[in-house]
Amino acid sequence: MSITKDKKQELIQKFAKKPGDTGSTEVQVAVLTERINNLTGHMKDHEKDFHSRRGFLMLVGQRRRLLDYLKRVDEGRYRDLLRVLGLRR
Repeated sequence: MSITKDKKQELIQKFAKKPGDTGSTEVQVAVLTERINNLTGHMKDHEKDFHSRRGFLMLVGQRRRLLDYLKRVDEGRYRDLLRVLGLRR
């Protein structure tokens, strides 16, 4: 359900603005999206797992807040990130 260290490093390198950047909005959204995609499969298999459902919904909400922030600050970066991650809004 969680992402591997290698996959996380790959996402960080792909979305980082500069070397060592792990906290930019783009990196955070990319990591959250990967975690959400992994949990989606789990939720399809285990429909009555309400504890995981709560965590899943919290991740979705956190990603939504970060995307709202990015849209408010720089709409160009927001649209690029949506396109690269394949998110619809």
